Order: sequence, then C-alpha cells, then structure tokens
Amino acid sequence: MRIVDHLISGHEAAAGYRESDIFDPNTGKVQAKVRLGRQADLDAAMAKALAVQPAWAATNPQRRARVMFRFKELIEANMDSLAALLSSEHGKVIADSKGDIQRGLEVIEFACGIPHALKGEYTQGAGPGIDVYSMRQPLGIVAGITPFNFPAMIPMWMFGVAIACGNAFILKPSERDPSVPVRLAELMLEAGLPEGILQVVHGDKEMVDAILDHPEIKAVSFVGSSDIAHYVYRRGVDAGKRVQAMGGAKNHGIVMPDADLDQVVHDLTGAAFGSAGERCMALPVVVPVGEQTANALREKLLPAIAKLRVGVSTDAEAHYGPVVTAAHKAKIEGYIQMGVDEGAELVVDGRGFMLQGHEDGFFVGPTLFDRVTTQMRTYQEEIFGPVLQIVRAENFEGALNLASEHQYGNGVAIFTRNGHAAREFASRVNVGMVGINVPIPVPVAYHSFGGWKRSAFGDVNQHGMEGIRFYTKVKTVTQRWPDGSPDGGNAFVIPTMG
Repeated sequence: MRIVDHLISGHEAAAGYRESDIFDPNTGKVQAKVRLGRQADLDAAMAKALAVQPAWAATNPQRRARVMFRFKELIEANMDSLAALLSSEHGKVIADSKGDIQRGLEVIEFACGIPHALKGEYTQGAGPGIDVYSMRQPLGIVAGITPFNFPAMIPMWMFGVAIACGNAFILKPSERDPSVPVRLAELMLEAGLPEGILQVVHGDKEMVDAILDHPEIKAVSFVGSSDIAHYVYRRGVDAGKRVQAMGGAKNHGIVMPDADLDQVVHDLTGAAFGSAGERCMALPVVVPVGEQTANALREKLLPAIAKLRVGVSTDAEAHYGPVVTAAHKAKIEGYIQMGVDEGAELVVDGRGFMLQGHEDGFFVGPTLFDRVTTQMRTYQEEIFGPVLQIVRAENFEGALNLASEHQYGNGVAIFTRNGHAAREFASRVNVGMVGINVPIPVPVAYHSFGGWKRSAFGDVNQHGMEGIRFYTKVKTVTQRWPDGSPDGGNAFVIPTMG
C-alpha cells in the first residue's frame, strides 16, 4: 500500500512511528497510509532548516522571486494531476480541486512581487545630518498547520509569502489528505528552492504540540476549528511565538426584499453546497428579511436543490462529491437530527443518501432547514457540511444583528439592489469579510484574509501585505555620517530631531 512520508531533507522517519489511514471518500476504502511524526522528525527538519535559512535570507529578493515564478509554471503544468490527487483524498469534484489550487497559486503570484513588497521606508534629513530608514527582515524558521478542506490553497497561502520573505518553512498538513502538500513541496524543490527551506512533517496532536513548543520556530500560522485555533494561539503565544490562528465560521447571507432572488438562489446553492459545505467561507445560513421574502426564497430554493447532482469526484456533471471521512459524515448527520430535535423545520433531508456503485462512500445529500432560531445549537455551531439553514428576520436591523452577534465573524454577504443599505451594512456589521452581492467574499491575493471574534485569534491576517508583516520583523536604522568635527553637543542627552 502507498505510504505518504515526510519530506525532510536527508532524513528517514524516526523509529517507532505510527500510521494513519488515508481514505478514498468516494468508496470508503483505505487507499494509502501516512506516517505520523514524532519530536525526532521535527528536530531533523529543524536542524536542516537552521543550517540553510541564513543563506536563503541573504539571497536577494529578486532571486527568491524567480523561484516563485518557476514554481507557478510548474503548478500550471501539473494542474490536472494535482487536482486528481487532491480529489482522490478530499472528495471534492475536479473543478473544485482546480479552484483550490488556483486560489493558492494567486498568492504565489503575489509572492512573485516580493522585491517591491519588502521595500522599507526612508526619511532623508530627519535631523541635522541624520537619515532614518527601515527594513523588513525574515523571522527565521516559521511553521504552518493546515486543514483538510483546502490541502493546496492554504499551504500556498502560508509558505508562498513566508519563503519569499526569506524564511524557512515547516508545513504540517492534515493527515486526512496529505499527498498534495508533499507534492507541492517537491515542485518547489524542482523550481530551484534549496533543500531544507520547505519541509513537510506529518502528524496529529503530538506533532502540533512539538511545533508549538519548539524554541527555534518563531511564528506559527494555523487554520482549523475555533477550539483548536484558540488552543494553538494560547500555547504558541505562551511559548513566545507570533501566532495567527484562523478558526471556524457560520457565515450569513442577508437577503433584502429588493434582491434578485433568481441570482440569490444561484449563488446560495453554490455557496452552501459547493465542496459539500466543507469551506470556512461557505454560506450555511440565509437570512431573508420579511416573511414575503422568506416564502418566495424558499419556494425558489426547493427546485434548485432538487436539481443538485451529488456524485463521485471525477463526475464532471456533479455539483459536489463526498465528505472527507465516515466520522465527518456521521457528525453532519448528527447535526441534522439535532436540528429536528430542536424544532427546526426539516424541508429537505440529505441523510441516507447513497450513490449506486458507491454505497460505502461518504456522501451526504443537500439538506435544508427553515424556521431556525438563534437558540438552537445547530445555528450556534459550525456544521461544515451540505446543510443550509433559513433564519427569518423581520427587518434590516434584525438581520444585521444576527450576523453581528454570532460567536463567529468570518464572512457575511448581503444581497440587495439598494446601495445605501449595502453601504450601511458593510460599515456596521461586526464581521471581518463582507460580500455585497458576492456570496463567498474571499479577498484577492493582494488583499488579506481574516475573520473576527472566534473566527480568528491573533492580530495579523493571512496573505497580502498582512502576510508580509506576519513573516517579517522591522528594523529601523538612524544614521549620521559626521564630518569629523565634534559638534560640542551633550552625548548623554537622548537625541531629538529638533
């Protein structure tokens, strides 16, 4: 059986390693195993990184950018094979896997401009004969802990910027679908990245804790559930690290009475059910404003949901595929039952869905609840599956408060033709990323990604200039070149620029 191993320069797996199963979500069968690392594996990766990172940091930014350019070309040349590998372990359809890769590649494109992004500031004549300038320097060794739902995009969001800034990067991907992250690291080596600058270690909580505790890892970027994100943030900060930890979400889509409902339904079906709902920027809650809007939206949603095609990852006609594991399928179906028990109206039930010839696959059909209330756990918690909930609001203020008062604050969208309502909503809503007639408001690569409240822990967002700031430290230099004549000033008084 295929074994997915670490990618550590010059290192074999430490003795006594454990293994974890990698499933094919389409069939429910084990297709490979991944070696779960120990402290010794991380130590080996760190030894290599510490040896080579200073030379990489000293490489001028333009040459580092050339590696990114070559990596981009290699990703594009290998797009089909990468997408097929991704789909085989995650379960998302091929088109969605290509989108996963492409959104990560856009951050690599941003990293290609690193010579410009790293430019500091300069003030000539800040004082008599004194100039002041700043420079951004890499932190050293940094790490990323990435989730199963975007095994290409999120690793590239992290290591692309970090490596371009001159750091060495340790990647700990999800053990559920680890093959694509390893393949990305191999392609970086093929692009000319020195060995040891990007290494991959596999593992579970044991490896996560080893990364958080290692004194030579200066920063950690994490994406996952909120409880784990909070744990990572606290433990990492306690160990003296810089940490950005992105957590869960419960994104709301506000539908105003003047919205184009046909467009809303088209957007909702993709945003709620695409990738089987396994996206932190999915839109699992729709909030129609007013009973008339709610009834009309529900009437249009039902035939659209009925037309959704659930299929295997390689089915070009499928809208979405299976979820990642049997355990996750059971969790989603448990939430559906919970919603019934809480008194929500189950309009479409996706439980028990089976695909002919793939009866053991991890499939969940599209599910729709109506008349969900804020007191229900199914509303308060992240389901992370193909489940859409209708929460009715009486007016604009009620809809605004729903999104603003929820424990998560990752993304939100409003659908309206009214520019004033959209502007007011965007200004006032207590959420980090806002879409106006855009159902999945993931910012472009040269802006930054980050939520609020329990959706993110730490002060700095992912990618864009925020990513540059996270993976670098600022050094400010104040310089004077004396002409050789003592100025007679008092050397024991703090200098001022007067």
